Amino acid sequence: MNRPIVRMHNTETGEIVDREMNDAEFAQWQIDKAQAEAQAQAEIQKATAKLNAEAKLQALGITADDLKALGL
Repeated sequence: MNRPIVRMHNTETGEIVDREMNDAEFAQWQIDKAQAEAQAQAEIQKATAKLNAEAKLQALGITADDLKALGL
């Protein structure tokens, strides 16, 4: 499997090196990627639940203002 490329820039010499991630970097990258995907999925589910709830309220003829008036 090809690993993502890391760019290393030595500011003292101006040298730029592109290399594949080492084992530790790749492991952390996989963890970060999985967490980002889980977060995105959670946000999608939250947005879907909100839309479903709004649709149900609309079907009942209840508005957001009605809910605010009830203190909800």
